Order: sequence, then structure tokens, then C-alpha cells
Amino acid sequence: MGKKGEETKKDIREKATYLFAQKGFKNVTMKDVCFATGLSRGGLYRHYDSTTQIFSEIVNELMSVQDDELSEKMDAGLPAPQILDEILERYRQEMLDNETSLSVAIYEFFSENFSDKQDNLLLKQYQYSVDMWSTFLTYGIGRGEFKDVDCKEIIDIILFSYQGVRMYSTILPLDEQIPSRIIAHIKKVLLV
Repeated sequence: MGKKGEETKKDIREKATYLFAQKGFKNVTMKDVCFATGLSRGGLYRHYDSTTQIFSEIVNELMSVQDDELSEKMDAGLPAPQILDEILERYRQEMLDNETSLSVAIYEFFSENFSDKQDNLLLKQYQYSVDMWSTFLTYGIGRGEFKDVDCKEIIDIILFSYQGVRMYSTILPLDEQIPSRIIAHIKKVLLV
């Protein structure tokens, strides 16, 4: 696929991300994506066969971007507390932003699309996050910038509190201090 085709696919994913955040996974149709992008049905189907295919690429891209960003910062030798601050600030903003949260769509997608042939993609995404955080925490501990903590415990706190707040923020009014308290606790447990 040429550069123009890749740009079109990127535009489709960006516009579809907004639709999935607003409507959830199961309520977005290819017709909705056509309307949002201005593409004809044939034009859209030239790039994607289904909303499942679009959403899968969106989720994979989100995970890849976060991992690449983290790896680049560690490879550059940036201080672990600085990297942590940047990640947690982004998490705080995302927890407060219920307009673009994909949490409900992710729940719907994986609860409806789990099958043996997909080999539990949600579990793979979760393990990917665990591995990424484990590498980062080990980096900070090894540099003496993080306390020698139980990495699995901290990863559980980070991942499940983040996703929980993201999920609840789409259906309940959120006290803006909740993300701040979670982040303060994570820093208190981690930072030397």
C-alpha cells in the first residue's frame, strides 16, 4: 500500500477512535465510519473489512506507541522519576477525559470477540502492559531511583486503577481528585 493509502488508513483509525469512544464498540457500524470519514463504502472496504479489524489496529497501535515511547526514554538514559512523571501525567489526563475513553469499547470488543482463534487478544494486551511496566520498574530500581518494591503489586495498582477509573469516568461523574490521589500514592510507594 502506498503513502496515500497509509494516510487514508490513519485518518480512518483517527475518526473511528472518536466514534468508538462516543458510541462503544458494538454500536459503531461501517456506515458510521463512512459518514465520519467521507469515504464511500467501497473506499472504506478497500482498507478495512470490518469495524473489528479497525478496532484491533487501533488497540494494537495504542499499545505499540506507549511501549516505543517508554523504550526510547529508557534507551536515552532519562531519569526514571522523570519518565514516571510523564507517564502518570498522561494517565491522569486520560482518566479525566471521558470524551475519548475507549474503555467501554475495549470491554465490549473483547467480551464479544473472544474466541480460541484470537488466542485471547485481551490477555495478550494485558501481558504486553505488564511486561512494559516490569521493564520500566526494573530500570528505575536498578538505577536506585525507585524503591525496591514488589513490581507485580505496583503493576496491578497502576493498570487496574487506571482502567477502572477510565471505565467509571464514562458512566459516572468523576471527582477530579481521584486520579491525583492514585498518582500520589503510586509515587509515594515508588520514589526514593
